[in-house]
Amino acid sequence: MNSDSNEPEENAEAADGAAALKIDVAARSTGTMIVPAVRVVGYSMVALTMVFVINNYLNFWLDWPGVPMLFADLGVFGTDALAKPMESGAATQSWLQFGLYLGTLGGVIVWVMKTPDNCMHDDGDRLSDFAAYFIRGCFWAVLLIGVADLLISFLRVENFLEGIVGKQMAQDLGRSSFRGEVVHYPLIVMSFIIAYFVRSVGFTWLALLIVVAEIQIVIARFVFSYEQAFMADLVRFWYGALFLFASPYTLLHEGHVRVDILYAGFTERGKAWTNTLGSLFLGMPLCWIVLTQGMWGEFSVINGPLLTFEVTQAGYGLYVKYWLAAFLLVFAVSMMFQFVAYFLNSVAVLMRGPGYHPDTAEPAHF
Repeated sequence: MNSDSNEPEENAEAADGAAALKIDVAARSTGTMIVPAVRVVGYSMVALTMVFVINNYLNFWLDWPGVPMLFADLGVFGTDALAKPMESGAATQSWLQFGLYLGTLGGVIVWVMKTPDNCMHDDGDRLSDFAAYFIRGCFWAVLLIGVADLLISFLRVENFLEGIVGKQMAQDLGRSSFRGEVVHYPLIVMSFIIAYFVRSVGFTWLALLIVVAEIQIVIARFVFSYEQAFMADLVRFWYGALFLFASPYTLLHEGHVRVDILYAGFTERGKAWTNTLGSLFLGMPLCWIVLTQGMWGEFSVINGPLLTFEVTQAGYGLYVKYWLAAFLLVFAVSMMFQFVAYFLNSVAVLMRGPGYHPDTAEPAHF
């Protein structure tokens, strides 16, 4: 009797188990298709961003012809044909630049296929870590460049520079291109070395330095009646860095203000959907708009000042105005990395199903 009475229950449990197995298999099958595609999209975005910046350098600093010139030479994608075909050397350079894009996409696909067990949260963390390192390096760069340029400008305006470094060097340091190449560039390299060993973002310190710079202007002006253009330039230089460099860090820690009345009441999955679609259709395109509008031509907003080492009209101000344009490049690249990390983390939440939260559950290795 007991055996007969337990049979319906066992059958029901077996049916439930089979249904659960079907759901699990279906979920895994869906994840097998979706997760690699999501990872390819994410990594392609950051890889193509870096290739775009590299090709921009080849185009406008090394005078390579560029991919659009190749398309024009071939007469494809609606481009106007060139009046005179490119020479073989220039055509080779264009093909190499085009190959960078194709090779990057192929490399991303191969790498994703070779790492099927990688967790998307881990992928997002790697991208966030790189963005954090990049921003740390930029923070140290603006700190060292600001201090060095302040010292040089002070010595120039007070006529001390020639007695310290000699007449010829003093004249050279009065040229923005020389100061950029001899002083600023080495300091940037040093900054990224420091950033590798000093794992501190430093935004609090940068904010403190801005306050100190403002205070010294007030004291110098109202106590000693002393004011020079480089003093205000330093504040603007550090202010710009603070706001643009802090954006990806703030995004990582959910610090940006959300002007909405809906998001706060969403479930975790609802928030994940919002962040996924927002990153894909709003965040990443914004970064591409900044990059393309700022770097498409030789005299674009970012390229123009960097190529000419643009400075302010004040002769004894800081020679850092062109770096303010570079801040937009730093913003776009670092935000691209962070938006992709946000995108991968949000999709990972969706793939885990209801109730999953990355802060309270073990990451899934898809």
